[in-house]
Amino acid sequence: MIKKILLITVFTLLVGQYASSNIVEIIDGDTIKIGNEKIRFSGIDAPEISQDCIKNKKKILCGVLAKEALLKKIGNKVPKCISTGKDIYKRILAECFINDESLSKFLVRNGYAFAYRKYSKKFIKDEEFAKKNKLGLWSMKFKYPWEFRKL
Repeated sequence: MIKKILLITVFTLLVGQYASSNIVEIIDGDTIKIGNEKIRFSGIDAPEISQDCIKNKKKILCGVLAKEALLKKIGNKVPKCISTGKDIYKRILAECFINDESLSKFLVRNGYAFAYRKYSKKFIKDEEFAKKNKLGLWSMKFKYPWEFRKL
């Protein structure tokens, strides 16, 4: 019980620091802006907005698809985020939640983002689930976002 109270206290402090605004902007499938703070979801990587995939010989804007999935999931709510630091672009790295559900887990498990193994092992099982069930991007031909960015 003490551990749970401590976790809630830490969570509330972190959320209060970064989510004091109720203006949420979805930048792409793994980045949001709450107020003036840009937040990059840690441990996952979603397709870039300009990135496309192929499904049934048709070009799909998979970066836009990932962004739309996140937009729909968040709706008019304000995510609560737990910061893990900052990245080289000065964005806050965090795991964010809607109704206690991790947005990162949702995106990866439904095939809209990938476990970013270079930085975290946390979402690998969710990615394996999406891949096995051919969900989201796993039903298409794609390049991983980190490969796409190298082009």
